[in-house]
Amino acid sequence: MVAVEIRNLKKTYSNGVVALKGIDLDIYKGDFYALLGPNGAGKSTTIGILSSLITPTDGSIKVFGLDYKTHSQEIKQKLGIVPQEFNFNIFETPLQIICNQAGFYGIDMKTAKKRALKLLKDLEIYDKKDFSSRSMSGGQKRRLMIARALVNNPEILILDEPTAGVDISLRRQMWQFLETWNKNGLTIILTTHYLEEAEYLCNRIAIIDKGDVITNTKKEDLLNTLKLETLICTTKDSITKLPDLGDLKVVQKDHNIIEVTINSDVSVEELLSRLKTQNIEVYRLSNKSNRLEELFVNLVENN
Repeated sequence: MVAVEIRNLKKTYSNGVVALKGIDLDIYKGDFYALLGPNGAGKSTTIGILSSLITPTDGSIKVFGLDYKTHSQEIKQKLGIVPQEFNFNIFETPLQIICNQAGFYGIDMKTAKKRALKLLKDLEIYDKKDFSSRSMSGGQKRRLMIARALVNNPEILILDEPTAGVDISLRRQMWQFLETWNKNGLTIILTTHYLEEAEYLCNRIAIIDKGDVITNTKKEDLLNTLKLETLICTTKDSITKLPDLGDLKVVQKDHNIIEVTINSDVSVEELLSRLKTQNIEVYRLSNKSNRLEELFVNLVENN
């Protein structure tokens, strides 16, 4: 089932800047969907239109079959939105902030408080519930915004750079939380500059550049277009002589670390087998760089 259907969406601002040139997107129910692109590509404009914060110049949007022009209030009930910037009253407590948000959706205080407390616990900021939110760290405020967006039990969660400025360990905790909600049926739309985040979380990826969609596909299909991939192989024993891997490029980085560049015709299993025949046993294998990042740079540079 299509959760969000976008057709010929255009936006030209009053200063003449063309942000969107007529994009088409389909986001399916249950997707964890990444909307990627460089600064100024049109991501935030798309999210702004979907969130009813920006009026499009042309085009149509349907959410679960409901047209934005005629069913905007019904659609808003189905959305939870986490913007880039902190936009809550810093003098209120997290519990007040979430309960006040629930009130906009007609949720009674008893239900709102119950939901708020559970979300605060799940996002590990329960101990801050009765303190002014101004005392919270940046990462805690990010989690508060996610909790606020989920209090109405939305069918679609929109995350605009949700982990910006958050340290790696906390980011991964937030990933696990979002994964759980997605597995329980929540459709999530994510914009991010952390391409590792998109590769880890998302099943479908669209890349926008200069107001156009340059790719929109399943993550696996996109990654399969990567022609070359550099792998870091850490071996159990020191390497005294570089292995002969035919046409594969091999570079020694340390006494027991080599980098091997493989093409799409060579599987990881085949690489490991070739190394083993030369008495080189690999106990740790990793990508030199994020695969999605390589594809992203290539697509944008060639657009």
